Amino acid sequence: MPIQLMVGDISTLEVDAIVNAANPSLMAGSGVDGAIHKAAGGELQVACYQFKELSPGVRCPPGVARLTPGFKLKAKWVIHTAGPVWKNGEKGEEETLANCYRNCFAVARQNAVRSIAFPAISCGVYGFPWALGAQIAIREARMELNSSGDKLKVIFCLFSQEIFKEYKSALGPDFREAPAAE
Repeated sequence: MPIQLMVGDISTLEVDAIVNAANPSLMAGSGVDGAIHKAAGGELQVACYQFKELSPGVRCPPGVARLTPGFKLKAKWVIHTAGPVWKNGEKGEEETLANCYRNCFAVARQNAVRSIAFPAISCGVYGFPWALGAQIAIREARMELNSSGDKLKVIFCLFSQEIFKEYKSALGPDFREAPAAE
């Protein structure tokens, strides 16, 4: 299946799993993270607290992925990943972002996920450059689809037309717009 792009609210999508651009504490935050927590209900925060704190305030280090049920969401699962904060590309941010996608796909495979929706991980308040973030996301999705035999539906649900254009450019001639969410 091709990679699909759309602008919208990821918390409303009816897919097997949505990816949450979480913070390392897995506490409800702002942006995509806040919208997902609000739509899923308080049980999601309780589930996030079940993950062991690896260091003070860190339940999900950058680049790692954690799985919880979707609770009140249309999605069965939420895969949480903490992306890197952009620090001029000098702290391994590109590899950490790639690991976010790789680990989300690994969790998806382990849980028989057939459809997954991603936000633009780290491209909001974490300041990751949009064009570079889009290139990494599309590259990792293509690698996963190539290894899975295209049996997975991958949607990038983006927060604005401006970032949508960056993902469309990174996707190139393979561009396919996802149907609008109801």
